[in-house]
Amino acid sequence: MKKYLKHFYILTLIVGISVFYSFKNHQSEKNPEKDQVLMEALRFILEKGHYEPKLIDDEFSEGIFKNFIENLDPYKRYFLASDVAQFKKYYHDIDNQIIRRKFDFYNDVIGTFNVRLQESENLYQEILKNKFDYNVKEAINLDAETAEYPINTADQKNVWRKHLKFSTVSKLNDYLKEEEEKVKEDKNYKPQSFDALEKKAREKTLDNIKDLFYYEHQTPDSDRFAVFLNCITAQFDPHTSYFAPDMKKRFDSSMSGSIEGIGARLSDERGYTKIVELIPGGPAYKQGDLEVGDYIVKVAQGQKGEPTDIVGMRLSDAIELIKGKKGTTVVLTVKKVDNTYKKIAIVRDIVEFEDTFVKSSIAIKDGKKYGIIHLPKFYIDFSKQEQRNSAIDMRVEIEELKKDGIEGLAIDLRNNGGGSLSTAIDIAGLFIEKGPVVQVKYKNNKPDIRNDEDSKIVWNGPLVIMVNELSASASEILAAAMQDYKRAIIIGSKQTYGKGTVQNVIPINQYLNYGDDLGALKLTIQKFYRINGGSTQLKGVSSDIVMPDRYSYLDIAESKLDAPLNWDQIAKANYSNNNYYANLPQVVSQMQNSISTNKQFNKIDEYAKWLKKNQDHLTYSLNLKTFQSDQEILNIEADKYKDILKYNSPYKFTFPSYENKLVQTDTILKDKRTAWHKNLHEDIYVNEALETLSKLKIVQ
Repeated sequence: MKKYLKHFYILTLIVGISVFYSFKNHQSEKNPEKDQVLMEALRFILEKGHYEPKLIDDEFSEGIFKNFIENLDPYKRYFLASDVAQFKKYYHDIDNQIIRRKFDFYNDVIGTFNVRLQESENLYQEILKNKFDYNVKEAINLDAETAEYPINTADQKNVWRKHLKFSTVSKLNDYLKEEEEKVKEDKNYKPQSFDALEKKAREKTLDNIKDLFYYEHQTPDSDRFAVFLNCITAQFDPHTSYFAPDMKKRFDSSMSGSIEGIGARLSDERGYTKIVELIPGGPAYKQGDLEVGDYIVKVAQGQKGEPTDIVGMRLSDAIELIKGKKGTTVVLTVKKVDNTYKKIAIVRDIVEFEDTFVKSSIAIKDGKKYGIIHLPKFYIDFSKQEQRNSAIDMRVEIEELKKDGIEGLAIDLRNNGGGSLSTAIDIAGLFIEKGPVVQVKYKNNKPDIRNDEDSKIVWNGPLVIMVNELSASASEILAAAMQDYKRAIIIGSKQTYGKGTVQNVIPINQYLNYGDDLGALKLTIQKFYRINGGSTQLKGVSSDIVMPDRYSYLDIAESKLDAPLNWDQIAKANYSNNNYYANLPQVVSQMQNSISTNKQFNKIDEYAKWLKKNQDHLTYSLNLKTFQSDQEILNIEADKYKDILKYNSPYKFTFPSYENKLVQTDTILKDKRTAWHKNLHEDIYVNEALETLSKLKIVQ
């Protein structure tokens, strides 16, 4: 019945907005402007359909004001302080303009931006004509929060000079180091002069900044308007967003099944192209050097291609440079989380989603066997119900591991960003008798308790679930249920990501009859709750056994995003947490004490703090000698932590018996699994999960 009520609710929304615009179009002498139609449609859907709609008031207006100006000018080098002061007249009026479908704020800001863009274009060409003074002691602050807008055109020119000098200093330092390496390799090599290298660095900066302005001029107003609309949707929560028609097509393509490229999901973070996810099994994932949190700053086509600076470039244009045909090579210059730079060559390929499926391994020590199952995401194809999904695959893997005589099972949910809720419920059901697994709530409705209906337990032995800060959504549902039932020990980061909301992508033209494509809205419509009543939003799932990792202090969780929904609590579901283990508290205490005194984990914690320190360091010297010295110190420190995560496990990792037959004929599968087993052997976190398993005793 609830399913039909939900469909009725969506139908009511569709009919409501369609009637509204049918009436408006009929009454008006002129058809409304497309932007007005789009604005009204978004406002209607957001107010009626969002899980927790916001009041469109003065505070709402303030958020849009700040976000839109920051999106256009994140480094405060276009707008003058007087411009922003002039815009202040809209500070508490944007909300009224949204309601009246007026765009005075948007038009004024964009008009001024275009003027400042042209003025800045004249500035950079003048600045880069002459050699910089690299001996003067000065620095640049790249922290957008503390940087100030230039007070006049002279101040603005100085801001641009510092940005251009910073780019040139960085390139010059690279060129000087390259010359040093060439001299070491060939004593007869005649190095280029400092002046020649300095000119080369300046010319490269000039080329890159020309590219930046080219892309700025090429940006259509529809893209700017989409940015404005996303500043509105961002006030509701960080996962509600507007897709312009071309972005919707790219979104659909990314979900379709096969992509030629490097296999990474990217986001635009204040002008930087950031790695937010590596597709398991994709080229970047297999190559191994690219990591979540890295920033791509340059892209070159092939090993000999001239790199293009993509800092400040539109994300869609950056993606066009990065992706490409299978078999071609792209060379990425990447800014790592420790602020060091690295060139990474990746051979593009078709991203094989086969590697996103469940896989298992057997760990052997002292004659005892333990199973490890890696679940990269909760997958399902709703259009092909007969096809494999993560719950069916998980059941098969467990059955096969049982035939091999495993005595414990570890499920690796690290970096698993979620997926199908239904498969998460079914997987939970493999370890418990029938009962509630999660509570799902629409706004203003009673919670819908989702149950495992199958009383059969597929695995009743010791169970450990591995998580980290990037385990999110459905991963958190499974981990939370197993924790609430006291069925598994959760081991990993202090807490998981903390995404307790559900989104649905809604084509806007589905809501009203309008000739042009209006794009789509990704809308937050539900919230998850644990069976104990607590939301997974913000708080995520706290590990029973906490292990330090590189993400421990970095700002990557849901709570660090702008305008996340709050944590709250509802009534607990009716369930009982049986005592599966005779010694659970003792094992947790013993393992936690062991980790706390482990020298390698203490070193990892030190490394995590060092990463946080460098992430927060946003002031750079523009004095060449100081810049070189700072970079050298940074590289020495980074080298100290180079192998900090490497471990030599006492466990031997091998194929499950059923897979032994497959790898004899499938060499690609054999190579993939062999590489995975090597990674497991060097993974200290896997070792601790297995040690935990070895100590757990089931109540007889």
